[in-house]
Amino acid sequence: MATRPRLLYVTDLAYPARGRRYGDEDVFLTSRLRAEFDLALCHPLDAAALMDGFDAVVVRNSGPVLHYRREYDAFRERAAASGTPVYNPLTGRADMDGKQYLLDLTRAGFPVIPTVDRPEDLGRLPGADAYAVKPTAGADSIGLRFVTGAELADLTWGDVLVQPRVDFRYEVSFYYVDEAFQYALHAPDPERRWVLEPYDATEADLAFARRFIDWNTLDHGIQRVDACRTREGDLLLVELEDLNPYLSLDRVPESTRDAFVEAMAGSLHGFLRAAGR
Repeated sequence: MATRPRLLYVTDLAYPARGRRYGDEDVFLTSRLRAEFDLALCHPLDAAALMDGFDAVVVRNSGPVLHYRREYDAFRERAAASGTPVYNPLTGRADMDGKQYLLDLTRAGFPVIPTVDRPEDLGRLPGADAYAVKPTAGADSIGLRFVTGAELADLTWGDVLVQPRVDFRYEVSFYYVDEAFQYALHAPDPERRWVLEPYDATEADLAFARRFIDWNTLDHGIQRVDACRTREGDLLLVELEDLNPYLSLDRVPESTRDAFVEAMAGSLHGFLRAAGR
């Protein structure tokens, strides 16, 4: 009998995510992936010590890295030293590597909420009633605050990003496995970010999202493109999540969940083949 691939699946089942249930999603995914893989679940703090003996490490709902930065860096170093493949691959250019990509995309003229990290660049931002200030290494809205234009004069720079507060109609997320679109969800009420409903993406919507998937150049993995729809009808990127995007699989029809699991399993098999495992 052929040996099945062995995967170390990294998740924080007890993480208290607002409006989301990390544990439920990963229990579901692993229950389905076990049909094709031998799986062991572990907490992100244990991943570096346990990765030996597995064909790959799958990082899923592991929580914001800022809560365990030292251990996460040690995990990356251990994976690189041992040659253990990590899914998503650690070559991501977006949230996996902090918020620098928002600055890069702004400077490159992509349709993203304009972002600066230096006081001398404030003139590049459009005028707004309020501005969002977020830590450069932030995640999950941790450390996010809003200030007036006058209050920007007293801002301590160095590890923060500043964006205009956008008056948007709703937020929408596009979910991809490898480079293939899977489904879209949106939050009709801007005040209830995680109350999501299925969204029928148009060709223009998918062309918008695809620009960021192409920019990130990940051959394998799961990505989520978060955007907001402005009052004028345009889409602007809010976040490109390529580390451990929550998938909100409880918000999609069963057929969509089945298709996602099939796509993820196929992606993992392709990733392992490419890694020679």
